[in-house]
Amino acid sequence: MTVDVRKPLKKYLPHLLKAQEDNLNEADTVQRLIKLLEEVFGYDPMGEISREAAIKDKFVDVALKIEGTTRLLVEAKSAATVLRDRHIEQAQSYAANANIRWVLLTNGIAWNLYHLTFEEGIEASIAFSVDLKDGVTDKAADLLCLIHRQSIKKGDLDEYWSHRVALSPASIGRALFTEECLKFIRREIRKREDLLIDEEDLATAIHEMLSTEARERIGPLKIRRKRKSKPTPTAGGTVGETPDAPAPEVEPPKDDPAA
Repeated sequence: MTVDVRKPLKKYLPHLLKAQEDNLNEADTVQRLIKLLEEVFGYDPMGEISREAAIKDKFVDVALKIEGTTRLLVEAKSAATVLRDRHIEQAQSYAANANIRWVLLTNGIAWNLYHLTFEEGIEASIAFSVDLKDGVTDKAADLLCLIHRQSIKKGDLDEYWSHRVALSPASIGRALFTEECLKFIRREIRKREDLLIDEEDLATAIHEMLSTEARERIGPLKIRRKRKSKPTPTAGGTVGETPDAPAPEVEPPKDDPAA
């Protein structure tokens, strides 16, 4: 990771836990969060942290800018509030109007980061969820490090998301249920078992091995086959076939990439 937020987080954690214990209201929680954004996550309070930012009559608690461009929206809740996905609805509307891809929902102890897409309406996918009630673990610090100013500026957060998408059930499923992959597995089974398995039966068996959640994210079972080119005339006037066209590239999945 680019930066290490463990030490400053541990310094402020007792104050955050006390705020939760005292059921601190939302306004006071935001005040503490802004202190964290400055002292822990490296944002300049004079030019990079905007409170109650507005665009087209939509408001968000905090907007974080890097080099003049808003990169992350923060929706804050009172310290004792249990976070729900619906709490980012206002920030989602703001983000859609401003084409901002990241929304952070937090009460100071729980931190949920969402990635937004706008291709077909507004879709929010959880990128990570961190709870500091049990202390600042290495995993929590590594994830929260991604929202540090330096990490966002260097592209670490976007790289993290690309990695999550690539390893999501939908992405792996698209790769697994291709003609080429299934043929490879059939060959390995034949070597070991001396039996040639039907491709459709193999695909069904693999699909049934997966969890119900994974199957839902992959979608209906479908073998993705190579597209074959139509025969084309050769230079000598005879008809020949061009090699198989490569499999089409698949767009990244829009669903939650959690494994």
